Amino acid sequence: MDVFSSLMDGFATALTPMNFLYAVIGVVLGTAVGVLPGLGPAMTVALLLPVTYALEPTSAFIMFAGIYYGGMYGGSTTSILLNTPGESSSVVTAIEGNKMAKAGRAAQALATAAIGSFVAGTIGTALLAVCAPIVVKFAVSLGAPSYMAIMVLALLAVTAVLGSSRLRGFASLGLGLAIGLVGMDAVTGQRRLTFGQPLLADGLDIVVVAVAIFAVGEALWVAAHLRRTPMQIIPVGQPWMGKEDWKRSWKPWLRGTALGFPFGALPAGGAEIPTFLSYITEKRLTKHPEEFGKGAIEGVAGPEAANNAAAAGTLTPMLALGLPTNATAAVMLAAFTSYGIQPGPQLFATEGPLVWALIASLFIGNFLLLIINLPLAPVWAKLLQLPRPYLYAGILFFATLGAYSVNLQAFDLAILLVVGALGFMMRRFGLPVLPLVLGVILGPRLEKQLRQTLQLSAGDPAGLWSEPIAVVIYIIVAVILIWPLLYKLWRRNRPAAAPVSVPVAAPVAAVTRNDGGHATNVPSANVPDRNGPPESKEQP
Repeated sequence: MDVFSSLMDGFATALTPMNFLYAVIGVVLGTAVGVLPGLGPAMTVALLLPVTYALEPTSAFIMFAGIYYGGMYGGSTTSILLNTPGESSSVVTAIEGNKMAKAGRAAQALATAAIGSFVAGTIGTALLAVCAPIVVKFAVSLGAPSYMAIMVLALLAVTAVLGSSRLRGFASLGLGLAIGLVGMDAVTGQRRLTFGQPLLADGLDIVVVAVAIFAVGEALWVAAHLRRTPMQIIPVGQPWMGKEDWKRSWKPWLRGTALGFPFGALPAGGAEIPTFLSYITEKRLTKHPEEFGKGAIEGVAGPEAANNAAAAGTLTPMLALGLPTNATAAVMLAAFTSYGIQPGPQLFATEGPLVWALIASLFIGNFLLLIINLPLAPVWAKLLQLPRPYLYAGILFFATLGAYSVNLQAFDLAILLVVGALGFMMRRFGLPVLPLVLGVILGPRLEKQLRQTLQLSAGDPAGLWSEPIAVVIYIIVAVILIWPLLYKLWRRNRPAAAPVSVPVAAPVAAVTRNDGGHATNVPSANVPDRNGPPESKEQP
């Protein structure tokens, strides 16, 4: 009952005329930026973060909630109409959604994505309102050793599942922790890694780092690979669904929601795993298996619901524990810290009205997203025709403006360019950017908990595992680190299977492409076939 009354107070705050207006503006802005090609929700939120600076915290976060869900919805539009996912969790939506669009069913694909997002977002936000206070009660009972262990688990778990290799993930994490050390030591007052620059004494502003890594780094990377040919955009009318489409969509919406929320709340869950699980589940349960791979509506409804339910799930550990589990949550955590608010177990006690207004605004933004964006789908489709050079020039302009507005210091612009160049190089060499951002945010907090733990134990390292929960978490950390080695040894010692002769249709040559530093195997027309000279084929 306490949760319900707090949520009603949150609705009373969020539904005031000005706050409701900010929610509408947030939804429209989030969708308008998120629908542009190549921009995922994290980059959308980072780019629009400075827009909220002139507002007081409650109004700012109500607007931020609309930007958050609007950016999530915009990614599905580009996936369906352009086959260009804005982030990895939208890849599965593009598999069937773009096939539906090419078959003349873009309107139905957009409709089931929008309604599925609404259903999953509403249920996920309701679960957030119920689960977050329970997690807070558990977190308040934890001491410094357990809290530190949880942060170590979050950093290692997220790092271990990202990128093409664990080594690159941990290299990115190391960069983030190093950036987090810049500034003045909170205990001794000594300056660290400031290189004699007084403006670095307070450390690097996390908002500047987030905007540089996500917006500037991504803009430079895409600008270096601009497509010379115009994008083929599939025209779309007003989204609508027939009776058969509703019949085939409502169960995938619910199943996707059930899969998405728990994974979103886990430290290493994210939205990629539940979207793939949802797609596989719908493929197994469908009564129309022949349509999968050709444009099955279940393949859009389920994954899109899982994606948005996971988005609501990520807010649970972010609000209750102060632990971001994906890039978008990391940027939202940066928004809280920019207002001097520290998410964590005490947040509901110290900033209760703000938190419940934020949760209520998630319900409102989700509803606005549905009633505004269904009629505006043709308008968003026209935005996709914006030339990419203009698009990324605008992104760099707003990123620069936003970084300067944080402290009104020209020095921040130099930091923006340096860290943005770092983000570009990380993409060039295949390093994931999320561990870096998590390292910058959680590194100082991890150091604080470590020092508190050692002070309580008089410098004895045994204090790090002095609580039962800490012991359990460190065992999980050890499994995460050791399991790949054990699996590799098992694979090496396993008896080799009998070789099976497979006819070779065409030889394959390893060709290194400029796609992030990875070697990609592609058929080579210059390698002669074993059975004769190569056939002449038209090159794309």
